[in-house]
Amino acid sequence: MEAPAARSPDASAVPPALVLGGLRKRFGDFTAVDGVDLEVRRGEFITLLGPSGSGKTTTLRMIAGFMTQDEGSIQIAGQEMTRVPPYRRDVGMVFQNYALFPHMTAAQNVAFPLEMRNVPRAEQKQRIAEALELVKLATFGDRYPRQLSGGQQQRIALARAIVFRPRLLLMDEPLGALDKKLREALQLEILRISRQLGATVVYVTHDQEEALVMSDRIAIFDRGRIQQLGTGEDLYERPTSVFVADFVGESNMLRGRLERDGNGTWLRRGAWRWRVDPSVADAPGLRDGEPAALVVRPEHLRVVAADAPRDGANRIDASVTEVLYLGPTRKIELALPDGVAAVVREPAGTAGDWRPGDNVRLEWSVERAVVVPDPTVGGSAMAAVDDPLEPPEAVPPGPPS
Repeated sequence: MEAPAARSPDASAVPPALVLGGLRKRFGDFTAVDGVDLEVRRGEFITLLGPSGSGKTTTLRMIAGFMTQDEGSIQIAGQEMTRVPPYRRDVGMVFQNYALFPHMTAAQNVAFPLEMRNVPRAEQKQRIAEALELVKLATFGDRYPRQLSGGQQQRIALARAIVFRPRLLLMDEPLGALDKKLREALQLEILRISRQLGATVVYVTHDQEEALVMSDRIAIFDRGRIQQLGTGEDLYERPTSVFVADFVGESNMLRGRLERDGNGTWLRRGAWRWRVDPSVADAPGLRDGEPAALVVRPEHLRVVAADAPRDGANRIDASVTEVLYLGPTRKIELALPDGVAAVVREPAGTAGDWRPGDNVRLEWSVERAVVVPDPTVGGSAMAAVDDPLEPPEAVPPGPPS
């Protein structure tokens, strides 16, 4: 089942749904959120993605008003929210643990935010019915949470969050407690509902596949900061840092130093050098002689025989350590001359009956790789970029040209 097509909201006619400016939150000496700037368009589904402790949930809780920022501003629909309590921010919240009232029926749980807003009874009844129908639980209103499955409870929690038609819908890892199959089904359900309502959603998760499936844009968090903001394709195909390249999907990284000459831009590692695509060679932070990393996704690498004719692509020698059959694809694990591991993914049945111990060559097209700054300093990591990385004796030494 494919996700619905991405929306293209018009952000020019009205204020953004949400604007965060210089947002900071400290807990003692620890800075959980460190100067976050973010603008969310109306009708946009944006995901805050990052590892545990990266600041994404703290940011969400400040937007909701459950925490107060130490610095910075939060604007919802053009209105400053710093001194506005949570119940007046007009935001819906869906939690990972559902947070349903066990002594209330599903319909009563959905009705709760309407009761708090003194919505007339007749209108309440209509809105509850609409919300339950939207989450496909129209006949479950009389059941108590204990009589519902985990997936059904989460749907009721979603219905409760949308029934009062909030300006902003916040979701804090709402699918984290569900099994994989149900989680995948609800991803598309949440996406369908948000688009049907035209809702603006800020969604928190540490699951990168979930973020890629659901989001119009993704903000990658690390150490309290947004490291990169963009579409899923932007983040996967054009990461701007080692962290993003490593966190989003699988990556192969060749570390070295950037080198420019009359023939172009290169990443040099001892006796080897690899050509860098001119379109990415001028990215911020890339300077001659400085450490950098060449990033190649597993599906963009080709495994060829060690003595195969060269076709002008970048290359490096390797040895096969494992070949794994994964149904439609196979995963080939390899070791580079310095012992660093590499991974190739290719369609099952691809020519080449590789076995552990085979000496091969990895090749990739210049335009299928990106280069990013490698800020690692000191220790073995810094020394590694200057290692000789000599080719095996069977291969004539010297850099490919």
